[in-house]
Amino acid sequence: MTNIQSAAVTAEAEGPLVPAGLPTEPQKAKPAWRSLNFGPRMWISLGIIGFVAALAFIGPLFYPFGPEEKVGSLYDSPSAEHILGTENFGYDVLAVLMASARNSIIIGLLAGTIAVLIGVGIGILAGYVGGWVEELLMGFTNIVLAIPSIVILILISISLQSTGVPFLKGVVGLALVIGVTSWPWTARAVRAQASSVATREHIDVAKLSGARTPSIMVRDVLPYLASYAVMAWVLQLASAILAESTLSMLGLGPSGANSLGKQLFWALAFQAVATGAWWAFLPPTIVLTMISFGLLYLQSSLDEVFNPRLRRGKKKNLAKAAARREETARKLAENKPVAVHA
Repeated sequence: MTNIQSAAVTAEAEGPLVPAGLPTEPQKAKPAWRSLNFGPRMWISLGIIGFVAALAFIGPLFYPFGPEEKVGSLYDSPSAEHILGTENFGYDVLAVLMASARNSIIIGLLAGTIAVLIGVGIGILAGYVGGWVEELLMGFTNIVLAIPSIVILILISISLQSTGVPFLKGVVGLALVIGVTSWPWTARAVRAQASSVATREHIDVAKLSGARTPSIMVRDVLPYLASYAVMAWVLQLASAILAESTLSMLGLGPSGANSLGKQLFWALAFQAVATGAWWAFLPPTIVLTMISFGLLYLQSSLDEVFNPRLRRGKKKNLAKAAARREETARKLAENKPVAVHA
């Protein structure tokens, strides 16, 4: 009998090598989304953002007063009817606050989306194509970075306010100004990531298969940068809301619309701080802080979700996996088969 035949007979007599207590069928793989780790920071940030969003978009549907409805005089104290009192024009502070938060969020969403689209587009094109295209695009990006962004924002905002186009003087115009001036740092970061992705093997396979450059950038490069683009969008949203507040406090906010910065501008202009009318400036300050904190906290939690090395509870999961391996090895040792020699 040959060695192979004797080994087969011995193995058949000994039975299966896997003990009876261990599962013989492969376990079903979990969905990809189940592997994401939504930690406490994620839920806290989503709770803060959800509260502000509900205040801005759902609250006006149930509140009896509107933001342009005069209900009192200058800085009436909070009461049962007017929870946060009235502001300098006699409008209900809470009604104005909800409208201001809504407009500020809309400006942040529009400006952040515009900035990310421009930055990601320029970054991917420069990082993937390389050569003189990269030098040209990054040179222009460095020039934009060298100019203080607040100066550009102020100059463009003044120019838009002097025009007779209501579209450019309102919320959308201010969002465009902020969006087209806040993309450079996103473009530089994406360019570095795209340069790394461009050297991978699947890019060479796509080139050999005849795919064109735009198709490769969209289908083969962009998916590897999606997580970074999402985190960049969250940061751009927060910075856009803060930029709007800065411009509005300088009197360059959206014309004919409320915003958190504009609410603070009127509170300072009518001496709310000096007269002790805290209800005129403290609520918009708190809401603005909640928005900024919630978005920045969300960005840090997204870093843990997308980067497995930073996920909370990783050491605990590794310890559990090691314990399972030790238990499996122990059971295998208890049912260790006899060694077969040739």
